[in-house]
Amino acid sequence: MQKPLAVVTTGPASAPIDDVRRITNSASGEIGALLAGALTARSFEVFLFRGEGATHTNVPPGAFVQEFTTNHDLVRQLEELSETRGREIRAVFHAAALSDYVVTSLRAADQPLARSAKIPGDLPELHLVLEPAAKLLPRLRGWFPRAWIVGWKYEMEGTLESAVEAARAQLAQRRTDATILNGHAYGPGFGVLEAEKSPLHFATKRETSDFLASRATESAKALDCSLHADRHCE
Repeated sequence: MQKPLAVVTTGPASAPIDDVRRITNSASGEIGALLAGALTARSFEVFLFRGEGATHTNVPPGAFVQEFTTNHDLVRQLEELSETRGREIRAVFHAAALSDYVVTSLRAADQPLARSAKIPGDLPELHLVLEPAAKLLPRLRGWFPRAWIVGWKYEMEGTLESAVEAARAQLAQRRTDATILNGHAYGPGFGVLEAEKSPLHFATKRETSDFLASRATESAKALDCSLHADRHCE
């Protein structure tokens, strides 16, 4: 029997300022590696898309690693995968810390600054103009229509109640099946939210990853049973 396929994104993306400088996020890539390990242990074939700035670079046996740099780079790679294997993917975990903004122009004091391979390092002032980056999460359903899709919501400010409300909103707006909530507003650990279900709490990344891999296995089995009416499913 063919192994089910899963996609995991992890680690940070970057937004270039010039060819040597960039704006990036703080993300180790650890939870992506743990997820990939939990999935391969349950007989998934895993495509692990990892930001090149990730500091946690352990790769579980059976995971295929592809590195990305910018949001656009990751989008390109996921689109390519969707064109060849999109309908085979049974689970997608989008844990990568992508750039919320991209650099659109530069100014030195009151003068526009032309883009160059390396901006001079002795300018008295440098002003960056940032614009919101396109969101990747809402596009996943179109690329992987048969997948159980999980997004992340990292909330730094507010109360636990407001953080859960924000995660619920993402769940509804982004066409995902589950949202993982963490950050200072949530507190220690991780919350797992699914539509019309009470939030579940897990203390560690490993516990969260094991639960998600188990749910992905259940979802993949249920889908394959529905697609193959002649298959006996308990």
